[in-house]
Amino acid sequence: MTKREMELILEKQRAFYRSGRTIPVKFRMEQLRRLYHGIRKYEKAICCALEKDLGKSAYEAYLCEIGICLSELSWLMRHLKAFVRRKRRPCALAQLPGRCYTQAVPYGNVLIMSPWNYPLLLALEPLADALAAGNTAILKPSAYSPATSAVIARLIGELFEPEYVAVVTGGREENTALLEGKFDMVFFTGSQTVGKEVLRHCAEHLTPAVLELGGKSPCIIDETADIDLAARRIVFGKFLNCGQTCVAPDHILCHSDIKERLLTKIGEEITKQFGENPLENPNYGKIISPKHYDRLCALIEDSKVVLGGQRDPAALRIAPTVMDGVSREDPVMGEEIFGPILPILTFHSFDAVLQEQKEKDKPLALYLFSKDRGRIRQVTEELSYGGGCINDVVLHLASSDLAFGGVGESGMGSYHGQAGLEAFSHKKSLLRRNSSLDLPMRYQPYKTPLYTKLLRLFLR
Repeated sequence: MTKREMELILEKQRAFYRSGRTIPVKFRMEQLRRLYHGIRKYEKAICCALEKDLGKSAYEAYLCEIGICLSELSWLMRHLKAFVRRKRRPCALAQLPGRCYTQAVPYGNVLIMSPWNYPLLLALEPLADALAAGNTAILKPSAYSPATSAVIARLIGELFEPEYVAVVTGGREENTALLEGKFDMVFFTGSQTVGKEVLRHCAEHLTPAVLELGGKSPCIIDETADIDLAARRIVFGKFLNCGQTCVAPDHILCHSDIKERLLTKIGEEITKQFGENPLENPNYGKIISPKHYDRLCALIEDSKVVLGGQRDPAALRIAPTVMDGVSREDPVMGEEIFGPILPILTFHSFDAVLQEQKEKDKPLALYLFSKDRGRIRQVTEELSYGGGCINDVVLHLASSDLAFGGVGESGMGSYHGQAGLEAFSHKKSLLRRNSSLDLPMRYQPYKTPLYTKLLRLFLR
């Protein structure tokens, strides 16, 4: 698609939004239902596309993408009427007689740029929030997941007119052309590097943006933790989608006293969940592209691999790999891994780990396995990170009732459920005054002692 064609789509979407057709709740509900049933209809095609792009099984496709999209749509349809209803707020004395309230209104024309690792979920879930809020949308899926992007384009093209929702496929050229357009809001999920570029373009038009980025999300395990449970849940969360999950545990920080037992249990869980040879497991996925496969292989130091490490370059598959004896200066600790490589580092002092985390970039997620209530309080109250779990991993993002988003280097803004509606809306604050009374004390001249006393009474 040429730049001019994209500009024409945006012009038509502006006209469509200005017509007011997206505002009524009835219209929004109809579109949400249409998207819900469209996903159901395309379920088989979606599963085939996800298998082709990422090697996902149909079970994992529904567990991690299709099902969560449907759940979000169901939540939105249940709660939309309550959200759009104006909310009464208390009035200050100076505003009486009158009524104060807030009213959520759409931003207007929004751009949603989605990544390749969960190509359906991270495209259609924010789209659902945007449509529920009353916007039009241009959706730009990733070029790295072409099969899923093609299915999304067919699905959206069948459900909606392009002046309401349109899909633009392609790569960097299309991304750049879209970002040069003037949108009312931009929603981006991806790497920190690209996120900075998106924000630069948004600054040109003073466009608000939600950025869902990544980072090195640590998993802290202290000596009080249930090691069997920790190993089981970490193996699930880390190697889900071959580690290509923005909130996957990036690395483990465990107490030195429990490291050997933890390694043993992780090894047992890898075998239990993926088999003796994970590369032969049809339900274990693959790396998205040769470029990312080569990057991950370069992070593996064979001398430090204690579990796994097998690779199949033809199939772009890397077995679940655990590295021990890792230092903070190793290449695997220098960037977000985003693959099935799990480094294990140890500590002796929990307080030292806590202090170290305070000095690092703020991660998208942080996980703690512990039974110590004091340490749990410290991690939840003193550290800054997007979100996380205590005695589990990853699952905090699976609920529409929990906002999901980053902070600092891991992003800005959040979505899911109520937060998703708020992300794609502007909440107006309004005052409706009664014209029967007009206090003279607000007007000049400011000389009357009585007015001075009243002013100090009202504003204190």
